[in-house]
Amino acid sequence: MADAPILGGSKRAKLDDAAFGAPFVQPLVHESVRAELAARRSGTHATKTRGAVRGGGAKPWRQKGTGRARAGSSRSPIWTGGGTIFGPSPRHYTFKVNRKERRAALRSALSVHAGRGSIAVFDPKPFDEPSTKKAAQLLAASELAPPTLVALTGDQQRVSLSFRNLERVSVLPVSEVGVADLIGAASFVCSREALDELTARAKGERSESREVQA
Repeated sequence: MADAPILGGSKRAKLDDAAFGAPFVQPLVHESVRAELAARRSGTHATKTRGAVRGGGAKPWRQKGTGRARAGSSRSPIWTGGGTIFGPSPRHYTFKVNRKERRAALRSALSVHAGRGSIAVFDPKPFDEPSTKKAAQLLAASELAPPTLVALTGDQQRVSLSFRNLERVSVLPVSEVGVADLIGAASFVCSREALDELTARAKGERSESREVQA
């Protein structure tokens, strides 16, 4: 059974083999990362077609006799200030990844950290009073490579005040930690409660709070 160091002491936390001992399945991880990153896109970009641009109701000049090319509207796409051809319009980028596939990808990402020893657990109690200096010292002593992802439970948000201003450190509620976040971090640090919640999620022992909808 794999284990992880508990920062600030000599003890080690046991890691569940079902969640942290899975093989790395690259296609599933790739698909899950794509889905998570796509779901974060706002999709609000938009352009105006010639029908949406203001003006251009009258024909700029008569059809014949001017020596110039024919023109029916000053809002034509070939005119300055005219409409846009084939421009982007508001849309959503989300696509569905099955629940079992997401869990398998999460287990793969967690197992990568467990396999290379880049995961650690810490006691959040000393950070009830915010202290960025204390948080920096804790991570420096761990010798974990940045960038570092710190995961906390919902009732430990006050602890995040100590870590959120550190360079190359990201703090997320454990319910929002996804495969893309884990793969993008060189090291992963979490509280014991967050570790238990993430383990349960990876094993499918409770419904996931973060779904990627179609």
